[in-house]
Amino acid sequence: MTKFLVRRFFASLIVVFGVVTLVFFILRAVPGDPVESILGEQALQVDKESLRECLNLNESLATQYWLFWKDVFNGTLGELCDERGVTVAERLIDNIPATIELALAAMFFAILIGLPLGIIASLKPYSWVDNTSAVVALMGISIPNFWLGPMLLIFFSLTLQVLPNPGSEVVGLTALVLPAITLGTGMSAKLMRMTRSSMLEVLNRDFVRTAKAKGLPRLKVVLKHALRNALIPVVTIIGLQFGALLTGAIIVEKIFARPGVGTLLLDAIEQRNYLIVQGCVLFISFTYIVVNLATDLFYGFVDPRIRYD
Repeated sequence: MTKFLVRRFFASLIVVFGVVTLVFFILRAVPGDPVESILGEQALQVDKESLRECLNLNESLATQYWLFWKDVFNGTLGELCDERGVTVAERLIDNIPATIELALAAMFFAILIGLPLGIIASLKPYSWVDNTSAVVALMGISIPNFWLGPMLLIFFSLTLQVLPNPGSEVVGLTALVLPAITLGTGMSAKLMRMTRSSMLEVLNRDFVRTAKAKGLPRLKVVLKHALRNALIPVVTIIGLQFGALLTGAIIVEKIFARPGVGTLLLDAIEQRNYLIVQGCVLFISFTYIVVNLATDLFYGFVDPRIRYD
């Protein structure tokens, strides 16, 4: 286990280094002046020069790259030019809880819908239940978030008026329902089909037939013997999709006017705020790595036969 963790740690460092380096150079390769994007073309020259100096744009590209990594290592990720004394790390810390809350709510919705429907479809393959679940899954995968979110808003917030709209400033679970459904629909569809496929494979194995032959209750055979052995690919999907939920939250947060890393990132992209964009990308890539590592470790809990030699 120690060797495995050490290997994954160094591999993760390489991934983070590559992602952040790529974003750093791509941002600076985009045509246009970020100072004019932030201040506008009518700003005073002295203000432009002050902002340029704050963003280190008056330095060479190599010096900018070194100063960026210096800010990464000291944990600040840079100091904001429009808010003196406030760092990018502090802005991220203020916005991360809202994004994590939305991602967890979306995952809960996806597991609540996808896992049971996948199990039921596997117990009755090629029946009307299975065919219906396949159609629902196809629709869930095909419908994009940027269309589903507004449609849910129109139906539940404007037409039925049973859930708050984004401008009502309502907080709590009621304000989280529609964003969670929007973000979790695609994941629930993928989870449903993966659970069905994995369960169908396991249900035909000898140990399941033996459990049935012993007279064990069907529920116990399905949940204890079949489902646990079918969870490896399901856990993989959940782990990979959790990282995707964080990136998918960028659009959903904007649609529902929610605070979070996604809203922070989009606003920074519009303003070409290098520091915040780099910080958000660093957070997203780091989250992907942590979730993937946690997924690998969870394999050993689901299936004790797995060992990290």
